[in-house]
Amino acid sequence: MSYSVELDFRSDTVTQPCAEMREAMANAPVGDDVYGDDPTVLELEHYVAETLGKESALFVSSGTQSNLLAILSHCERGDEYICSQYAHLYKYEAGGAAVLGSVQPQPMLANADGTLDLDAAERLIKPDDMHFARTRLLCIENTIGGIPLPLEYEQQLRAFKQSTGLALHLDGARIANAAVYHGCSLKDLVEVFDSVSICLSKGLGAPIGSILVGRSDLIAKARRWRKMLGGGWRQAGVLAAAARIAFDRRDSLAQDHARAQELAERLSSLDFISVDQSLVKTNMVFAQIDCDHDALKAELSKHGISLSLGKPTRLVVHRHISQKSIDTLIAVLSTVK
Repeated sequence: MSYSVELDFRSDTVTQPCAEMREAMANAPVGDDVYGDDPTVLELEHYVAETLGKESALFVSSGTQSNLLAILSHCERGDEYICSQYAHLYKYEAGGAAVLGSVQPQPMLANADGTLDLDAAERLIKPDDMHFARTRLLCIENTIGGIPLPLEYEQQLRAFKQSTGLALHLDGARIANAAVYHGCSLKDLVEVFDSVSICLSKGLGAPIGSILVGRSDLIAKARRWRKMLGGGWRQAGVLAAAARIAFDRRDSLAQDHARAQELAERLSSLDFISVDQSLVKTNMVFAQIDCDHDALKAELSKHGISLSLGKPTRLVVHRHISQKSIDTLIAVLSTVK
């Protein structure tokens, strides 16, 4: 059976541009972004920076590139950043900061809610001694596994920043999901951070792109790094036009969260699947599926259903997952012995 985005539960990165986005892309005023004169890119960057209460922003191709630019802009060769050992920018981004910037990671265990023990993090800061890398940066991720960080954690981060002098970077790939969950603004969630990366092509639904925000001097440095890494693009306003529409659709994520809750409940009703429903906070469901995964994958494929089967299996609800999508998945799973 042919591919169907309506039955693709692998990730919210599979979302496709809607008719409004395609029209905006076709009609976007464009320039050359390397020269800094693409009006649609400039408008997107100004709007996102203003919304988040930051001085400046940089539109880039991916969250991986955005996180890398942040680390390289905060740190110099021989510096280090502290992060969770499960952090996306440490575990899933190909070691870019170490390979390309000679910036070493200092991973540490995260708490069950995704926070880092900041007292433990402070103990990891290296002394000012020529034997050690210079600790410059603490990287935090929100959300982690679909779970938003507690609101009160920001005050702890503020105190940590004041006592240590470290800069703070937020990998906020799905920070919009966290804001919807908490019922607060994006600005409220990012105020304490020196830089923030937001992915526009996940739940928000843009076809491509992330945006890095922060101080003007930091973003200027990131822009230079982007060019050096081959990330300068020309008439990028074609993409920025869709990203602008996506950024304003943050409230629609609430429907994804509600459908994820329903999906978790219905999966739990099947005797070979278990889900800890208390961990379903936004648009992700993690399920333990106790059956032959190869046979299940073959059966799902017959019905055009895409899952990333694993231990556990992550199912992600996005703007194309409808009530019918969930009904179809549950119906097929109900036939599994």
